[in-house]
Amino acid sequence: MVFTNVINPRSAVSRKNEFMQTLVRKGASIGANATIVCGNEIGEFAFIGAGTVVTKPVPACALIIGNPGRQTGWMSEYGQKLIFDDKGIAVCSESGQNLC
Repeated sequence: MVFTNVINPRSAVSRKNEFMQTLVRKGASIGANATIVCGNEIGEFAFIGAGTVVTKPVPACALIIGNPGRQTGWMSEYGQKLIFDDKGIAVCSESGQNLC
């Protein structure tokens, strides 16, 4: 995967004073060939799919895929996709934890 460091890179222009921080929180997973545009935060236990281009901050436990990256669901801390029932509760299929 790739982290960019400036929003508007140009090979002939030095922009080291424009470097932006990217923060990846505990437990986040970033797939192969994903690109993380600088200045964005990846939340705890977020899951970024392979080849995804992240252009904005990612909430904790969010499942992000595509180009540009879009949220398509939620993930448990164990990396299982969460399915919510009509009461807004999901159970991790691996840990058995109730999440809402």
